[in-house]
Amino acid sequence: MEYHMNSYIKKNILNFIFVFLFALVVVISYYLDFKPIIQITEENFLDFISEMFSFLPLLFILIGLFDVWVPKEIVTKNFGNDSGIKGVILAILLAMVQAGPLYASFPVAYILWKKGGSIRNIYIYIGAFSSFKIPLLTFEISFLGFKFSMLRSIFSIPIFIIIGIIMEKLLKNNNFEVKDVR
Repeated sequence: MEYHMNSYIKKNILNFIFVFLFALVVVISYYLDFKPIIQITEENFLDFISEMFSFLPLLFILIGLFDVWVPKEIVTKNFGNDSGIKGVILAILLAMVQAGPLYASFPVAYILWKKGGSIRNIYIYIGAFSSFKIPLLTFEISFLGFKFSMLRSIFSIPIFIIIGIIMEKLLKNNNFEVKDVR
C-alpha cells in the first residue's frame, strides 16, 4: 500500500505542486487584500467547485452502474468500429438525452472507449454533447428561434461526423491502453 501511494505521488508531483501554488497564491491574495484574485476565487472558482461536487458524485454513480450493467459486447456492437450509421445516430442520441457541463461527457466517453466504442463515435458523442443536449436546444429555441436552431444543428452534425472520421484516421494506428483508474 505504501509503495503504491509513493508511486502515485511521484507520478503526480507536478499536479500537487500546482495545487499547492494555487492555494498559496489565494492565501497570500487574501492576506494582501489583492482584489482580482479574491474576486476570481469567490465568484468563479468556488461556484465551479460547488457545481462539480453537486454534479459529479451522481455522474460517477451512473457511470459505475453503466460500467457494471452494460456488457462490452453491446457497446462494441452499437458504438464500435463496425456500427456504421447506427453508431453515429446512437452517439448523437446518447449525447442529446444527457445534461450537464462538457466535462461530464468525458467519463462517459472513457467508458465507451473502455467497452469497445470507436474513436469516431466517441468524438461524435463529445461534439454532440457540446451542442445538441435537449435542455440546451430548448433554451436556444426559446431565445433564437426554431429555424435558427434547426439550421445550426443541420450544419453542425456533418461537421462532428467529419471530425470523428478524421480523428479515427489520425488515431487508429495508436494502441491506446485502457488503464483501470482504480
